[in-house]
Amino acid sequence: MPMTYLALGDSYTIGEGVPAEGRWPVQLAAALRATGVPLADPAILATTGWTTDELSAAMDAAAHLPPWDLVSLLIGVNNQYRGRDVEEYRHEFRRLLERAIALAAGRAGRVLVLSIPDWGATPFARDSGRDTARIAAELDAYNAAAREETLRLGASWVDITPISRRHATLLADDGLHPSAAQYALWTETAVPGARAMLAAPPAA
Repeated sequence: MPMTYLALGDSYTIGEGVPAEGRWPVQLAAALRATGVPLADPAILATTGWTTDELSAAMDAAAHLPPWDLVSLLIGVNNQYRGRDVEEYRHEFRRLLERAIALAAGRAGRVLVLSIPDWGATPFARDSGRDTARIAAELDAYNAAAREETLRLGASWVDITPISRRHATLLADDGLHPSAAQYALWTETAVPGARAMLAAPPAA
């Protein structure tokens, strides 16, 4: 029986501008299967533009019941884009993380959190005259808050933000969202931790 995987997020999780097989959660499941982990393709609850509260509302309406063997969470870029306060984000992110842990049957060690990539490094941000230094600083603050909450609750943190900055040319046609090639680099970074958590005994 394959292990189950639920991916929660926004445009980065749904893979805006890339084919389904290029989405990073789909690539992650395939990469783990290649190492012998019997993980099914993910169920994805994500929509381009979602903020933390919008993801939470979608989770209220969805029928994704526990237990899931693996749950991933990547959310927050649209909070920053809309100019929301980082402490508001921290509170809403923590609540989402608690819900993700509940979906993993209370097993924080089966929840994988990815950092928010830096959209300010993209041609879209540069060509539209955005303050890229401010975007980077705000996203660093968001990610610091998310990392603190992730580690405090015992989930796993994967920092892909440096990849988004180093490989800002690996983008979809919109010049904003990552390409499948950039998602492959995210996947490569996430595989070791995901493989270790799925190999661990399924205790709470």
